[in-house]
Amino acid sequence: MANTYTQLYIHIVFVVKNRANLIAEKHREEVQKYITGIVTKRGQKLIAIYCMPDHTHVFVGMRPTISISDLTRDMKAGVSKFINDNKWIQGQFSWQEGFGAFSHSHDRISVVANYVNTQKEHHAKKTFKEEYLQLLKESGVEYDEKYLFEWIE
Repeated sequence: MANTYTQLYIHIVFVVKNRANLIAEKHREEVQKYITGIVTKRGQKLIAIYCMPDHTHVFVGMRPTISISDLTRDMKAGVSKFINDNKWIQGQFSWQEGFGAFSHSHDRISVVANYVNTQKEHHAKKTFKEEYLQLLKESGVEYDEKYLFEWIE
């Protein structure tokens, strides 16, 4: 797009259906590479990614050629098919409906990338629910509890 200049950094979070721990550590890097391929194929720049067993964080530099919703839909659908085709779990793998998306300024890239890349250490101290509610609060997002992810404690 001629004469279009943007600087969009988006941290996306999505959750495995029923918050089940279905992304096995032995498959984590393959799933992350698959998501990276989807992001790249859609013309976006992957900055950081980390798949926890029950949820995924993706930090991307976005161009205005695709919406956040469409990119997230493509990542979730692609990974579901990838995991199901490889038969890594019994039954069907799927994600919960919805996602969280949080924008960041250029000067926060390294901070957010480090946050995403250190998810394993982060979750040794904080539950996903605590983390997600903090992301919503820090971003000033108003929400209704009944529409948040399913919390399995």
